[in-house]
Amino acid sequence: MKHRFLCGFLLLLLCSAAWTVTAAPLQSIKNVFIIVMENHAWSSFHGKSSAPYINNTLLPMASRAEAYYSPPGLEPSLPNYLWMEAGTNFGITDDHDPALNAQGTTAHLVTQLEAAGVTWKAYAEDIPGTNCPLMGVNYFSPKHTPFLYFKDVTDNNDLNSLRCIQHVRPFSELAGDLDSNMLAQYVFITPNMCNDGHNSCAPLNDPVAQTDTWLKSNLPMLLNSQPYRNGGAIFITWDEAQDEARNVPIGMIVLSPLAKGNGYSNTRYYNHGSLLRTIQEIFGVAPLLGDAANQSSLSDLFVATGSEECLFHWAETNYSAYFSPPAVSVDRPTFTYRYYSQTNAFLATSIATSTAPSHFYYLGPVTNGTLFDFGLTSAWLQTAGCL
Repeated sequence: MKHRFLCGFLLLLLCSAAWTVTAAPLQSIKNVFIIVMENHAWSSFHGKSSAPYINNTLLPMASRAEAYYSPPGLEPSLPNYLWMEAGTNFGITDDHDPALNAQGTTAHLVTQLEAAGVTWKAYAEDIPGTNCPLMGVNYFSPKHTPFLYFKDVTDNNDLNSLRCIQHVRPFSELAGDLDSNMLAQYVFITPNMCNDGHNSCAPLNDPVAQTDTWLKSNLPMLLNSQPYRNGGAIFITWDEAQDEARNVPIGMIVLSPLAKGNGYSNTRYYNHGSLLRTIQEIFGVAPLLGDAANQSSLSDLFVATGSEECLFHWAETNYSAYFSPPAVSVDRPTFTYRYYSQTNAFLATSIATSTAPSHFYYLGPVTNGTLFDFGLTSAWLQTAGCL
């Protein structure tokens, strides 16, 4: 009797999550956070002692791209930020303010998002929030917030533009928006030029350490929020490497309940057009803008749909008390399984044959070490949102 109750209890737990969580990237992502840092190659951070938070905390839980670049020859900062927003630099090769570099086109991301009913907001450090920040203030520079370079956002470079003021807000407001369920679906975060590693600033006087320290201080706010836990994705990247002569990689770190995570990395070529394409695919907006049409999305950094990997990830994400820490799949001739050392439990799927479809199994303390058959894997893939 106790054995049946425990099996039924575990089955009920897994079933209940189907109504609240999906796991089918990229379209299952509900909230996007973009954080852009400055002027460093990935080699300046990866494995370096000045970045302990990135290396020891973020990378073991994240997915990352080892071959993410700024577009070839593109410098300085502003052209790269414009590429993230529109897939092109519009021929701009300097960092001048919007007064000189504003664009009249509506063919850019946030205008597409608004037309599709997707909300967006930029949060920037050091701006007052009382006007449209078309010029630098304190350690803020408009060149790091690309939306300010589009006249439809700023009402033709109007300091009093209501649309701009509503959408470009002080970073200090982000915590309140997270807590009050007022968060936009697409969020772009601009640290100031000390915290993004652009300048060397006291007391650390080390741009790499400054970036790492800022992430350590501010990322937990996002990682612990409901918008992140319920299908959010954080993309951390850099604008350029300041080493365009050698065209070296810059970082791309992805954190999400829907990411492969666990330190997964690939060496596929990506650039800022890939990030733009990824955002467009997440929110289903078209046409693909500029270089986004030429690049691959970052979908490989997320759990594949229609597979046991998606199903295992779904269970780990929603019921870590039973399946932790997140594990790596092991393939055998007749089944694929994951072993969870902390909870001493297994999840497995059998390999389908011409006469026997795949089944989904549990073995662990909830069933007193007895193998339990949940039923058809295909049904569970549907339940988990993997199909």
